[in-house]
Amino acid sequence: MRINPNSHCLDEAVFLESPNQDARPASLIDLLAIHNISLPPGQFGGRYIEDFFCNQLDVDAHAYFEEIADMRVSSHLLVCRDGRVVQFVPFDRRAWHAGESCFEGRERCNDFSIGIEVEGTDELPYAEIQYEVLSRIVHTLMDVYPHITRERIVGHSAIAPTRKTDPGPAFNWSHLHGLLDALDDD
Repeated sequence: MRINPNSHCLDEAVFLESPNQDARPASLIDLLAIHNISLPPGQFGGRYIEDFFCNQLDVDAHAYFEEIADMRVSSHLLVCRDGRVVQFVPFDRRAWHAGESCFEGRERCNDFSIGIEVEGTDELPYAEIQYEVLSRIVHTLMDVYPHITRERIVGHSAIAPTRKTDPGPAFNWSHLHGLLDALDDD
């Protein structure tokens, strides 16, 4: 995998620009936040996540969508159940993924982090292809942003523990780290 130095986007990703972004403050990118999302909750596939991050969600398509219709959120990347990757915000820009958050005493994690959504839920196993793709993405990001270390790859729950639980107990951190080890050995 490769990050284009001009666009600050992953070459392998489909790019759908989200309006829910802005300029980062002068801040070192040194945190990677892993999230999960499914729309409607517990359902996979379709374009609902992409539409949600691009403010184009059809609120009449599902009753739950009325609850989130006014939310303005995004992430840098989405890793779909089939391994497809969508990028919404270039890495040099601030995506609106973490909300009210804090890591090691630093608030506003969006300022210094990259957010990756993995299509899933807290309780259902993630697909193997998602771990494989995610590990390659993380490995690439760690090369380009060397201040993102293994200790600085966290779940949304670690930076917003009173509000969030994702990526949840179904996310296999050991497996992700094992895949990263294998990539380091190559």
